[in-house]
Amino acid sequence: MGLTADQLSDIYRRLDDYFGPLHWWPAEDSFEVIVGAILTQNTNWKNVEKSIETLKMADLLSFDSLLHMPEEQLAGLIRSSGYHSLKARRLKNLLEMVANDYDGDLTLLLAEDLSAAREALLRVKGIGPETADSILLYAGEHPIFVVDAYTHRILSRHNMVPESCDYQTIQDLFMDNLDHDAAMFNQYHALLVMTAKRFCKKPEPLCSDCPLQPLL
Repeated sequence: MGLTADQLSDIYRRLDDYFGPLHWWPAEDSFEVIVGAILTQNTNWKNVEKSIETLKMADLLSFDSLLHMPEEQLAGLIRSSGYHSLKARRLKNLLEMVANDYDGDLTLLLAEDLSAAREALLRVKGIGPETADSILLYAGEHPIFVVDAYTHRILSRHNMVPESCDYQTIQDLFMDNLDHDAAMFNQYHALLVMTAKRFCKKPEPLCSDCPLQPLL
């Protein structure tokens, strides 16, 4: 392995030793993952949990219920997630694509090969790479690495990528240097999120306490 592969493996080992298994994504089934992946755009997970709990309490967290629900009603139910009208439309866009292209069967979408499923998701208005890849990894168990702001922050602060690095370049860094293992990608992403929240904070990083100090 080259230096980059060694670095990425070293990061994983250190964080995995420190935090242990994180069991992310917290959801009861793949449909809940998909809903959560859209609702978590530009908000924190606690707000998403409130919206999902609201849908569950109303016995409405199902494909058919959300597909046929008036958009305004859905927006009201997910209000705690923020940008609720926009997210209701995006969720509707995804459900309508599945209804039209996969006979309303999410398992058919998730059973597609990785490239075809990703292309189908990215054609949906409001679904970008991070949301699509979250659905593919966490709902479909496809081996694809999810990149988010936390990943970018940690790698750029350790001079592994430039500050201006884009999503695809960072994703390629992981995909080109690590085995394509969905369970490992799942845990790795969760570890980076936890590290950024606890140590690699945006305004005031706690570098001296971080398990990545010193990094290879």
